[in-house]
Amino acid sequence: MEEGLGQHSVPPPGSIDKYKILDIKPIRSLIPVFSKNPQGQSSGQYPSGFSPFFPFGGPHDTSTTGAKPRAMPTPLQAFRSPFGEDEDLNDNDGFSNKRSAASHSTRVKLKKHKVYNDVHVDLSGLVGISPGQRDNGNREVVNTVLLSFDALRRRLSQLVDAKELNTGLIKRTDLKAGNICMTKGIRTNTAKRVGSVPGVEIGDIFFFRMEMCVIGLHAQSMGGIDALHIQGDRGEETLAVSIVSSGEYDDEADDGDVIIYTGQGGNFNKKDKHVSDQKLHKGNLALDRSSRTHNEIRVIRGIKDAVSPGAKIYVYDGLYKIQDSWVEKAKGGGGLFKYKLIRVPGQPSAFAVWKSVQKWKAGFPARTGLILADLSSGAESLPVSLVNEVDNVKSPAFFTYFHSLRHPKSFSLMQPSHSCSCSGKKACVPGDLDCSCIRRNEGDFPYIINGVLANRKPLVHECGPTCQCFPNCKNRVSQTGLKHQMEVFKTKDKGWGLRSWDPIRAGAFICEYAGEVIDKARLSQLVQEGDTDEYVFDTTRIYESFKWNYEPKLLEEAITNESSEDYALPHPLIINAKNVGNVARFMNHSCSPNVFWQPVLYEENNQSFLHVAFFALRHIPPMHELTYDYGSDRSDHTEGSSARKGRKKCLCESSNCRGSFT
Repeated sequence: MEEGLGQHSVPPPGSIDKYKILDIKPIRSLIPVFSKNPQGQSSGQYPSGFSPFFPFGGPHDTSTTGAKPRAMPTPLQAFRSPFGEDEDLNDNDGFSNKRSAASHSTRVKLKKHKVYNDVHVDLSGLVGISPGQRDNGNREVVNTVLLSFDALRRRLSQLVDAKELNTGLIKRTDLKAGNICMTKGIRTNTAKRVGSVPGVEIGDIFFFRMEMCVIGLHAQSMGGIDALHIQGDRGEETLAVSIVSSGEYDDEADDGDVIIYTGQGGNFNKKDKHVSDQKLHKGNLALDRSSRTHNEIRVIRGIKDAVSPGAKIYVYDGLYKIQDSWVEKAKGGGGLFKYKLIRVPGQPSAFAVWKSVQKWKAGFPARTGLILADLSSGAESLPVSLVNEVDNVKSPAFFTYFHSLRHPKSFSLMQPSHSCSCSGKKACVPGDLDCSCIRRNEGDFPYIINGVLANRKPLVHECGPTCQCFPNCKNRVSQTGLKHQMEVFKTKDKGWGLRSWDPIRAGAFICEYAGEVIDKARLSQLVQEGDTDEYVFDTTRIYESFKWNYEPKLLEEAITNESSEDYALPHPLIINAKNVGNVARFMNHSCSPNVFWQPVLYEENNQSFLHVAFFALRHIPPMHELTYDYGSDRSDHTEGSSARKGRKKCLCESSNCRGSFT
């Protein structure tokens, strides 16, 4: 060690040669350094190996013990790994949007070493969150935080799948992503409150409890009751501000406006645990006091995820008030606290929508306004219902339902086929750089569990029919058809629209834009003949740029993986879906869309063809209309052009509405 440094001292930055440390003593043999700053102590309610963090400044335990918090050791993860010669030592903002050939080659050949640092450093500016917006958010800030969280989680899952990340103590990527967001200041609504949360709308869905933590909807990453300390007439009191009804205690949640909530504790419904009476403290005490003050309580309902057995989807169902409470005996013994909560009237439907969809799927009662049970006539693996609850129009204009592209015989804009040879492995494996399809995706497997797109890319290369991997290879996501039950419905003022009966998570594949492939000359001819371009998708249009991928600085990756989100198409693609198409032809425009398009290339008949695939930009609740940004014609951006000619009034009603589109 350098002279003058004690055994348990931390050397000042720049005072030592990092490379000499490697020659003197390996990091695993160093004695851990303990922080002098006390932090909250761990609680038994957290999973093994997960150090709890307290989103609102400290532990919110309702007990009044005077125990002094113990000092927590600084985790070894907090010490940065030594950098190699090829790594960027400068903490700058100059990430290149496009990799050079040399950097791409380095990325494919070298094993990436990822650094995970959970030191509290404010990096909220990287995603555009101000200090004031951390305390009190709005809809835009909430969406930014959720997008940032899920982008991190997807990237972490991608690295774990490829065995390129040492998961450390926190095994689950959602918990790891949440911890990064909390420690780096990427969060909002940190000011705890009774009632609604700014920017969070009734009906919003969450696939991870950490999502509710980072936006201030429910601060407990594990507990079902969240409480707030206030100064009342009798001194300091604790009120319940939100509960999560996840079915752990057999909560009776059949009625859309009533819930019978069971208190916490007592080992109820836990195997090999002695059942005892629940105690009137902590969350139970907060609910008891709220039953007397009648304050509003946010209710989040947990619903089983049909796609991931054992997982839940959480639905924010709005504000409730406690009407009654009592104690009853459990089947296995022990007293349980029961609370009857009634939904505050006048709120939009949320959980009730889910219950209606479940009944429609069961066939009783039948869907109101149903015209046709399956618009695809069996072309899709799931039925596509046609519904009109607005007027007497019985169907859209006639078209032939087809699930993919139709190319004319004269079409010659094709790419040579490059199939992979992963036959021995049955399917392409993340992290296997011997797979040619993975190498064409810059060394990353483009999809994670459940077929979720990990990152937007200039071009996604999927395996095709001539690839030797099995047909169920996970790198064929856009070729497997619909995964959500869709409904084509009549809107009030935008013609026909598209929505899903099922919840859709961010990054999930929705559908391909199907139709007949045409060229610019044919498109011009159709317009001159009086045909409209209402059902035309043109990749040469100008589309609003947006960021969907993760911020590499949040992971401190040793080799920067910030890939451009600008598309790089091998050739233009124009698709006409007027006469031939699928559900994509019914998606309307929005200036704040919940769906985006991604170019995908895969082999067909020994040639590689370009396709347009749609993915969810964010989590989409059931029965919410699916929309994407139509972009604008290039003539609108030409100096001196009559840009207003042919423009349509935009009816998306979003706060970012541009007023019109072409």
